Amino acid sequence: MPHPCLSCGACCAQYRVAFHWMESDEASEGGVPHALTQRLDPHRLCMQGTYSDPIRCVALDARIGEYSRCTIHPNRPSVCREVDASWEYGQVSAQCDRARAAHGLAPLTLADWRWRDAADNDGPQPDDNGNTPSSPPQPPIAA
Repeated sequence: MPHPCLSCGACCAQYRVAFHWMESDEASEGGVPHALTQRLDPHRLCMQGTYSDPIRCVALDARIGEYSRCTIHPNRPSVCREVDASWEYGQVSAQCDRARAAHGLAPLTLADWRWRDAADNDGPQPDDNGNTPSSPPQPPIAA
């Protein structure tokens, strides 16, 4: 069983992805590809496709509830890194649950993380078996 986010994608088709312009690759090497953004206000950009309904991030390659991947995952904005999947770090994520419900998906449970039990995890990250969970929350690049 792979990481639950790899068969979901609901959050990327539910929320506006807005972030400080300093996270763009025009300002920070390895940042969010500026070509995939649009200006939200003088200080913020947002990912194309997330400004108005219907919301669907331009970087999302998915069939919601079946398969999902972020085409810019290593360079995704800080706000994307901050959305945890429910129970990924031992607690419910209201954002995850709301997004899944909006797309007709059941909320994640502890059972959705059983694949980690068999991974022979000897380190702090649950990715020993080749799956790639999302990163723990990181502080934004610029305030």
